[in-house]
Amino acid sequence: MPCGAKSFDPNTVHHLCHCGAPLLARYDFDLIDPTKIKADLPNRSTTMWRYREMLPPPGDAGPVSLGEGWTPLIHATQLAADLGMTQLFVKDESLNPTNSFKARGLSAAVTVAQRLKATTLSVPSAGNAASALAAYAACAGIPAQVFMPQDVKSPFIQECELYGAVVTLVDGLITDAGRVAAGTGKELGWYDLSTLKEPYRVEGKKTMAYEIAEQMGWQWPDWMIYPTGGGTGIVGMWKACAELERLGWMSSSQKRPRMVSVQAEGCAPIVQAFKSGTERAEPWQNARTAADGLRVPRALGDFLVLRAIRESGGTAVTVSDAAMIHAMREIGAAEGISSAPEGGATLCALRELLAAGTIQPHESVVLFNTGGALKYLELV
Repeated sequence: MPCGAKSFDPNTVHHLCHCGAPLLARYDFDLIDPTKIKADLPNRSTTMWRYREMLPPPGDAGPVSLGEGWTPLIHATQLAADLGMTQLFVKDESLNPTNSFKARGLSAAVTVAQRLKATTLSVPSAGNAASALAAYAACAGIPAQVFMPQDVKSPFIQECELYGAVVTLVDGLITDAGRVAAGTGKELGWYDLSTLKEPYRVEGKKTMAYEIAEQMGWQWPDWMIYPTGGGTGIVGMWKACAELERLGWMSSSQKRPRMVSVQAEGCAPIVQAFKSGTERAEPWQNARTAADGLRVPRALGDFLVLRAIRESGGTAVTVSDAAMIHAMREIGAAEGISSAPEGGATLCALRELLAAGTIQPHESVVLFNTGGALKYLELV
């Protein structure tokens, strides 16, 4: 933590550190046998909870799970051939419950909220996190309150209502939804699950890196290209790299993947900060993009995202809405993958980085398709 705080009681509700920075979970490696766990992985359930020793402990009821995780790592041979590559892969998160990677984070966070006896769960969202919270809250039997921008696409609203959540639409962006959610819920004692305002959503997201390592035979790809809004995925996966080395499952001498953050031209605070060399990002004014998950004008954990990109030797790029929507069609037509615009953005970034010579055709690359196209069909 920036303030130097050491530890907090995991059996108590925590959100931000008293200095205002995000809290991150740590694990006691002396209490587990990594060799035995790794040998047992083939016998475990094909969900993210196969890595349960490296996830927040559940209560007596067990994890709040709908089967999230262990999504396919697809060898995108046709796209690779079009780009002159051989080692191109797509981590297809659209096959998670509620059709996006948000299922991972909310499974972990709601599991802890249930253990801590939360009575109402609340989240501000651009769409997918609201859907995931609504589903996992229903699974846990805890009421859910979700706050989304007024112009959010209707499938997100309908899905939240399907799972029984109370939906509040807010005039503005996700930052405005967060302000209203916090102001409403604080006095009522709601458990706030905002991005990086509690320690456990990032724990669910980090399992994407655990899975990629296992699915690639305990080898890292050269590059990971990730669409970045709030940035918990990059933060979590960079954290996972260190944990996997500490477990001895990945050699510390093996080069970690270089992280690429992709943002929309109309909302690119992380890219701007990366190029400017600053540790924090300035709030983006008049944020706009067709990719709802990328319309995050200010990320609480921006310094953690930027640190991961720089420490990995990665980079950050912007893409246009038109290009990412076209790429949705390319991914679908070439590989049969249902891609959200955020997933399309990663293909655009790859093409740009290949053209610039930043990525070489022989290198291995993983694109993250963070959600499916079904909620975005109006775009195509």
